[in-house]
Formats: sequence, structure tokens, C-alpha cells
Amino acid sequence: MTGDPADTNPELYRVVFENERVRVLEYRDTPGDHTAPHRHPDTVMVTLSAFSRRISAGGREVGVELPAGAVRWVAAQEHSGENVGGTPSHAMFVELKEPRPGGAVAGTALGPGAP
Repeated sequence: MTGDPADTNPELYRVVFENERVRVLEYRDTPGDHTAPHRHPDTVMVTLSAFSRRISAGGREVGVELPAGAVRWVAAQEHSGENVGGTPSHAMFVELKEPRPGGAVAGTALGPGAP
């Protein structure tokens, strides 16, 4: 699997803020756009527009439908995605740089978790 989404898809992801504790990515795409395989650490995602995507990893796929203004936890994961909706997507990703407390291991969830 490849790495940083700002490197794998710089036309879709843009770093808008970074310090020693967090990195904030802005994501914009249009219907039919695909992301290359990439990884995210534990992240908080905020949708600024409706968000309709197919997330894929390891032979698994999940659909993600969220309204504008949704805030979701996204556990650390590697995946690729596709805008399967009829409108552009716009979201912010606040990536955490600090390790999980107590050395906890990321789960196997794919896509954002429940609110």
C-alpha cells in the first residue's frame, strides 16, 4: 500500500494546516473521481458538502453516504475511494499524530464510524 494522500492524490488532497500534533487536509473531488490507495492515521472527518463514496481495501468495499455538516471518527486505515454520487465532495480531515493511548491497535473498520 502507498502512503500519504497529499502525495498520492495532490489534485484532490491539500494540506491546509500542520503542527507537531495534527495535520488538516482539505479534500475536494467531482463525481467519478478515484483516489489511489493511501493511508490515514486516526482522523476526524467533517463533510462540508454531501459525501457519497465507495471505500475499498483488501477486497472489501463499503458505501458511505453523509450529509453536509457530518462529523465522523475515522480509525486509522488504508484504502482507496471513489465519488459515486452526483455532486462534488468537499471535506476536511483532521489527522492525529499522537499514538493511541495505551498502545491500542486500530480496528478493522473501513470508512468512517458512527457519530
